Parts: sequence; structure tokens; C-alpha cells
Amino acid sequence: MTHAKSLRAIRLERRSKVAAQAPKLNLVSLMDIFTILVFFLLVNSSAVEVLPNTKHLELPKSVAEQRARETLVLMVSKEDVLVGGEAVLSLADVEATTGKIIGPLKSRLLQEKLIPIEGQPGRLTRGEINIMADRGVPYSVLKKIMATCSETRYARISLAVLQELPKTEPEA
Repeated sequence: MTHAKSLRAIRLERRSKVAAQAPKLNLVSLMDIFTILVFFLLVNSSAVEVLPNTKHLELPKSVAEQRARETLVLMVSKEDVLVGGEAVLSLADVEATTGKIIGPLKSRLLQEKLIPIEGQPGRLTRGEINIMADRGVPYSVLKKIMATCSETRYARISLAVLQELPKTEPEA
């Protein structure tokens, strides 16, 4: 006597075979998501310039709306003057300088390459420089540093500050 399988048993066997197979992963939608993510990161990573953050500098606050551009960074801490992260001289040496131009800083800045000015053939500049100075650095020191930058043909000299939202008056 042979037992014929019931329809229910056949259906259960078929379902167990299908369930035993490894599930298939649809990679098309996953690749679409990653492609969009890569494009988003590429577009947004070039829009922001991050200035070097040093813990020993306390920048002044400002409500300036223009963002800093990617340039050579000159840092003035409470002890040293650094150009591109490399110490050039101490702040005490800058304060002791009698003239408007700081010799060691000038020779370091002259090492940067000259570039032509757009629309003015034959005229050269070193471009832009961004000065990050500690809040406690005397203005006389900053004045000497800016004069030295100007002497070495930097067309744009910017001071880095912490951007602060403008205070709004409370509504009555």
C-alpha cells in the first residue's frame, strides 16, 4: 500500500525548499544610494574651508558674513608667530622689532611663489594670506605683521575671527 501525499504535504515541502534557498540581495538600489551619497560628499566637501584649529589661540568674535578662503595661514599665538604651521619667531622678538617690517617673517613670506594678477599683465602678487591671531595679541604686533605681509606683495590680508550671530532685539 502506497500512501499518496496530500496536497498540504506537497505545499509544505515546496515552501520549505524555497525558504532553504539563500535570499537574494538587490544591489541596484544600494548602489544608487551610495552614488548619491558620494556626489553629495564631493560637492559639499569643497564648499567649506576649515582653518587650522589650535587650542592655544582664542580668536576674537565678529559678525562678519564672508567665509575664509583657502589661503596661506599665519598664526600668532601668545608665544610664537607661525607660517603654515612652522614657527618663524617668538612674539617677544616681534615686539622688540623697532621698524614696521619684521625681517625673519619677511624672509619666510618671500619663499611663497608669485602669481600673476588677473587682467593686469606683468603684475605679480603672492595672493592672499589669512592671519589667525590670539585675542590678547597687542594691535602694535598685528600692525607690524600686516605691514610685513603688505611689503611681501600679498594682495589680500584677512584676519580670522569666530563668527558670531548678530544679536537681535527682543520683540516688545
